[in-house]
Amino acid sequence: MAGEKMTETRKNVAAADTDRSLDRFDIAILKILQKDSSVSNVALANKINLSPPACLRRVERLKQQGFVQGTVALLNPQALKAGLVVMIGVVLDRSTPEIFKEFEGAVHNIRGCMECHMVSGEFDYIMLLRTTDNQSFNKLHAEQLLFLPGVRQIRSFIGLREVFSTTEIPL
Repeated sequence: MAGEKMTETRKNVAAADTDRSLDRFDIAILKILQKDSSVSNVALANKINLSPPACLRRVERLKQQGFVQGTVALLNPQALKAGLVVMIGVVLDRSTPEIFKEFEGAVHNIRGCMECHMVSGEFDYIMLLRTTDNQSFNKLHAEQLLFLPGVRQIRSFIGLREVFSTTEIPL
C-alpha cells in the first residue's frame, strides 16, 4: 500500500510539474489551505493521503506556480475597530488611460481601503473600505475621498449587516 501510494504520488507530481493543471491532490491541498493555512505539512499530508515529502513538494510547486499567493491571518475587524463596511461607487470625470492611472495610484493611499475594482456599468470603480464608524467614514470622505484625482461622483453604501463573506475560492 505504501509503495503504491508513493508510485501514484511520483506519477502525479511528475505530470503536474510539466504544466499548470491541477489534479485531485492539488485541489484537496488548496481546499484545506484556504480553510486553515496554519495546518502542518504532516497533518495536511495525512488528510489527503500523501506522504509528507510528496505533500510538501506539491505545496511548494503550487506556490511557485502562483496558485498560492501568500499566507495570511484573517483578523477580526470588530475587535480592531474596523467593523463598518462601506462600498463606494466612483464615477470619473473622463475615461482616459491617464485619469485611470492617476486614480488607481491615489486609491492605494486611502486609509482602510481593502479593495478597488474597475467595473462595467454605472460606476468606473467600486471600492470596499473598512473603518470604525460613521464619524470616521465622514472624516475619511471629507479629507481623502473628495480629493481623489479625476473623480466626478462618489456614491457610498454603508453595510448594515454582513450576511455572507468568505475568502475561499470555489474549487
